[in-house]
Amino acid sequence: MCGRFVNHNSLSKIEKTFNVDTVTCDAVENYNVAPEQEVLSVIRYSDTRLGKLHWGFVPHWSKDLSMGIRMINARSETLSEKPSFRDAFEKRRCLIVADGFYEWKGEKGNKQPWYITLPEDAPFGFAGLWEIWKGGESEYKSCTIITTDASESIKGIHHRMPVVLKPEAYDSWLDPGNHNVEELNRILKDGAVNDFKYYPVSKRVNTVRNNDEKCIAPLEKNER
Repeated sequence: MCGRFVNHNSLSKIEKTFNVDTVTCDAVENYNVAPEQEVLSVIRYSDTRLGKLHWGFVPHWSKDLSMGIRMINARSETLSEKPSFRDAFEKRRCLIVADGFYEWKGEKGNKQPWYITLPEDAPFGFAGLWEIWKGGESEYKSCTIITTDASESIKGIHHRMPVVLKPEAYDSWLDPGNHNVEELNRILKDGAVNDFKYYPVSKRVNTVRNNDEKCIAPLEKNER
């Protein structure tokens, strides 16, 4: 799964990476992104837009927002089957902007956090789904991160991982006219990044209020 991630790159770098046409928000460094927070996301309408969505998917038919905290991730294997995600998979896909993510390994109560990122330390996009809930006084826009079986490079840390798409897969994934489920599943499989680098980091990331570059600083051997 993916329960925490990092987004620290500049707005200009993000715009360039995702070929953004319209920006509707600011970009603030966040070294400890947690569920229910707003996250930077790329969506395509008539143009490619960068905006913010709440992390934690709330289906449009939900009675309230409580489902969101339980739906921060969506398994790639069942997207076309689950009522919560099926429609969004065909019609409302996004890229969730990140620079890396955390996973924990070890015994319960003493798990070691690891920071996982691309070898080139570049910003990337998680494959995601988004939705609009209109049950309150205003619209609530939310998203979920799609996960899959871990690649060989990181399966020693965790058996699942978020789907990180290659840049060449962005256009097809974001295309609002692409409703071909077989093609979308192919993108999630063949268009995904499988090579990552990782290293242990401080357990200070376990607390959401700890939010600075120290969160992704490598641990020295004598600190492990």
